[in-house]
Amino acid sequence: MFTLRAPVSVSQEIKKSKFLGHAAPVASEEEARAFLAGHSDLAANHNCWAWRIGQAYRFSDDGEPKGTAGKPMLQAIDGQGLDNVAVVVTRWFGGILLGSGGLMRAYGGTAAACLREGERVEVIALATGTVTCAFSDLALMKARLAALPGTDIVAEDFFDTGARLTVRVPAQTVGALETLVTDISRGKALVDFD
Repeated sequence: MFTLRAPVSVSQEIKKSKFLGHAAPVASEEEARAFLAGHSDLAANHNCWAWRIGQAYRFSDDGEPKGTAGKPMLQAIDGQGLDNVAVVVTRWFGGILLGSGGLMRAYGGTAAACLREGERVEVIALATGTVTCAFSDLALMKARLAALPGTDIVAEDFFDTGARLTVRVPAQTVGALETLVTDISRGKALVDFD
């Protein structure tokens, strides 16, 4: 799955109605709601939106006929294989009715165009765990862990005989990290991932 690297916007006019789409990466429902609130224009006729974060998703037609705005926008997110994304499309009515099919194409198309404009980055599942080692292995352990792609040492706690490192790694590399830690410490260090 992919998400957007940064927020992006697209504007288009369809039969005299102006459509302005905003999309951004979001990590939680609270972030999605804050993004939608920050990019909705209360002076506009409609602020329709959709977001997806893993299996959770929501959408709103904001007064447009049911199923003509939010759902096509969610389909645009899903159709482009995106996750952790929120989209809001604001419409200023131009005097010409678009009909249900026209609204679906306009909202879904604006959302899709907006999402296509954004740079994509891969969503990588992360795992957080601890490595407990003796002081004699600590310097080498930290150096080798820091050299693993995508690995971050997020905390260090010291006690009388050694240290506990809290690490965040791509989930698919947990096995390699465990093997590395075992090799460096000759089986003495402890690795714990929930």
